Amino acid sequence: MKLLFLLAVITSLISCEPKEKKAVALYESYCASCHLLPDIDNLPKHIWKDGILPDMGARMGIKDTAYDPYEGISRMEQFAIVQSGVYPEKPSISIEDWNLLKDYILKMAGDSLDLGIVKTPTNGISQFKVQPIVLDSIKGALFTFLKFDSVQKKIITGNLNSRLIHYDPILKKVTKTERTEQALTSYSQKDTLKYFTYVGYLDPSELSQGSLSVIEPSKRKINRANIQLHRPVHSLVHDFDKDGNDEVVVCEFGDLTGKLTLLSHNGDFNYKNQILLNQPGSTRAMAKDMNKDGLDDLVVLTSQGREGITIFYQEADLKFRMETPIQFSPEYGSSWFEVIDYNNDGFEDFITVQGDNADKSYVHKPYHGLRIHINDGHNNFTEAYFYPMNGATRVVSNDYDQDGDIDFGILSTFPDYERTPAYSFVYLENKNANSFQFEPYRMDTGDLGRWMLMDAGDVDQDGDTDIILSAFSYSFTPVPDNLNEAWSKSEVDLLILENNLNP
Repeated sequence: MKLLFLLAVITSLISCEPKEKKAVALYESYCASCHLLPDIDNLPKHIWKDGILPDMGARMGIKDTAYDPYEGISRMEQFAIVQSGVYPEKPSISIEDWNLLKDYILKMAGDSLDLGIVKTPTNGISQFKVQPIVLDSIKGALFTFLKFDSVQKKIITGNLNSRLIHYDPILKKVTKTERTEQALTSYSQKDTLKYFTYVGYLDPSELSQGSLSVIEPSKRKINRANIQLHRPVHSLVHDFDKDGNDEVVVCEFGDLTGKLTLLSHNGDFNYKNQILLNQPGSTRAMAKDMNKDGLDDLVVLTSQGREGITIFYQEADLKFRMETPIQFSPEYGSSWFEVIDYNNDGFEDFITVQGDNADKSYVHKPYHGLRIHINDGHNNFTEAYFYPMNGATRVVSNDYDQDGDIDFGILSTFPDYERTPAYSFVYLENKNANSFQFEPYRMDTGDLGRWMLMDAGDVDQDGDTDIILSAFSYSFTPVPDNLNEAWSKSEVDLLILENNLNP
């Protein structure tokens, strides 16, 4: 009997080993075909089981009676999703291999994430004075756009109620309110033209209902780009080819699909559409001459699967050569970035924040936070510093204390409101730039609103840089009832963090 039992165990081990190797091969091939291969331990078992794997199977054409990606959505939305081809009719993997892959992931995933010790900054902010701003009599706030206009010296906001509001921080009053076509996600003024980017559907959708309008105030004329945009979240207006006509780079964040689009014209506003990147998740675009050849290049942050920073090097005739020097795992939730020369060596470095947490993998993640990526002079980047912060979604970089180095304001839209509610904003004061030593300070204003957007500038015109936050008082993710109630009753729309350096 003992011999038979031993033979059975050996046979079982031998038969298991090929299966394990095949499962690993399946994971490495299928899970790295669309994005950087994620670490299974980066998400807990229940998130894999209930959130990621059902949708992952549907994207491989696996039919599961427990999961229907078309459930609860309109026929128009269903049609758009079918047209996208994201959920194929024919499976790309056998049921046997799918079950092997699924079982392997669930076996390797831990029951929970090791969050370590959450450290809330001990000290409150003293360098900045918090100034709550009320723009209207409506309680609660739903701002989709925020910008400090350094030329007009106004704070400009757009909201879900299709209003563009101009606030004068010196006069402390709203000076103009304009009606917009839809909810605004991007607005800029170049020379005599005003550019309005409308998101269409704010919630995740495969329907392309966004648009771009260019207004010539002197002619009272609206020029609409002849293209439907797929949930655009940011637009960059810039004359890349120096022909006197601005191009518009639109980050069509989309949902299951999306694009990075370049719109160009020859002076007649009849825009030609060029797709630079055919994938969802483009979040922000900036113009920088990254290779110092005299031509402005395009730097773009992407999320929604293929997360990272991509540089589009400009060549002749508005053609671009693409490289992706920084990639992140797809569960990181990359949200914002800035391009600065952190170490003053003449080469642009990148500051990124990761923390978008309103998707199928909602759980507080220890890899959320701010990262500093240092350029080696050849546009190869090394992560030199990481500051952990749950749900980090925005960063503004500046020498706020004017001591010669770069400090950071970090905003979190998805902090752990149960354990660390004061973690919605952190100011990192740079103590030693060479060794990346920072002193964090907190701001205890989470009860006034859920902060989603942020900008910086000399708001009070006293010679130092202030920070502005805007509220979006809606619960994307679970929050305590007392906060939900406080947000719904709050009249605060903006917070100005007034720098006390030059009182």
